[in-house]
Amino acid sequence: MPCVSVNAHTPINLRTLHHHSWLRDACLNERMFMMNLANRRALITGGARGIGAAIARSFADAGAHVILADIDEAAGASTAAQIGAQFVPLDVGDEGAWTAFAVQHPAIDIVVNNAGISGFENSPGPHDPEHASLAEWHKVHRVNLDGTFLGCRYAIAAMRAAAGPDKLVSGSIINIGSRSGVVGIPGAAAYASSKAGIRNHTKSVALWCAQQGLAIRCNVIQPAAILTPMWEALIGDGPDRDARMAAMVADTPLKRFGTVEEVAAAALYLASDASAYMTGAELTLDGGLLAGSAASPGG
Repeated sequence: MPCVSVNAHTPINLRTLHHHSWLRDACLNERMFMMNLANRRALITGGARGIGAAIARSFADAGAHVILADIDEAAGASTAAQIGAQFVPLDVGDEGAWTAFAVQHPAIDIVVNNAGISGFENSPGPHDPEHASLAEWHKVHRVNLDGTFLGCRYAIAAMRAAAGPDKLVSGSIINIGSRSGVVGIPGAAAYASSKAGIRNHTKSVALWCAQQGLAIRCNVIQPAAILTPMWEALIGDGPDRDARMAAMVADTPLKRFGTVEEVAAAALYLASDASAYMTGAELTLDGGLLAGSAASPGG
C-alpha cells in the first residue's frame, strides 16, 4: 500500500492521512510541486480557443513559458495576451512552417499537438465513406494527422536540443485525439480516421523515444462531448438550451458535457513530473461512453 515519508523514520499509510491535517497538507503541497511547470517551455498548437486555450492557460498558471500557435492570428494573439503567453502563427500541416518555427524555437520541453478540424467547418459534407471527396479527406488528415506527425517530429529534435550534450533528454509530448478515433463514425469518416491515426502514432513515438534511451514521454488524451465553441453553435442560447444540452448527452453515462478545464487538467498531469512513468498511454475523458452500455444490469 502506498505511503509517504515525513522523514526517514516515519512511513505513513495514506489511509491515515485524513486523520492528520498537517500530513494531508504536506501531501497536497508535494502534489502541487510535481505539477509545477516553472522554467519549462511549452508549445500548444490550436491554442486560440476551446481546449487549446484552456491548456495554454493551465500551463501558464503552472509557471510554464507558453508558446501559443494557431492559424487564427487575431484570436491567437488575443488569447496569448490574456494569459501572458507568446503567440506564433503556425499552419501545422505545412512542413515549411514547422521548419521556420524550429529555427526560432530550437529547444522545447512540452509540446501539445491540439490543432485539428472536423471537416464540417466549411463543408457540410457528405463526409461518409461512400460519398466523401478525396479532397476533403486529405484536408482533414493534413491538419489532424500530418500536423501531429510534424509536431511530434519537431518535439523530439527540440527536446534533444533542450538537453544539450551529455545530459538526459526528456520532455512530454501530448497529442489530442478523440473518442472518435476509437470507434467508427460513419458520418465523419475522415475525422475518425485521422484521430485513430493520432492514437496509434502516439504509441509509435513513445516506443521510439524509449528505444533511443530518451526520457521523452508521448501520451494521448481522447475527449468526447466537451463543451467547446463548436458545440455552443449547435446548442444555441435560446429558451430550450438546457433541454438541447440534455438531449445531446442523453447517452453519456454521466449525463453532462465535459469542460475544457477538465481536459486541461489531464494535459497538465501529462506535462508534469507527476506522470513521469506514463508513456504510450491513452487518457479518455468521455463521461463513461467508452465504458460500454450505460444501462444497469436488469433484475
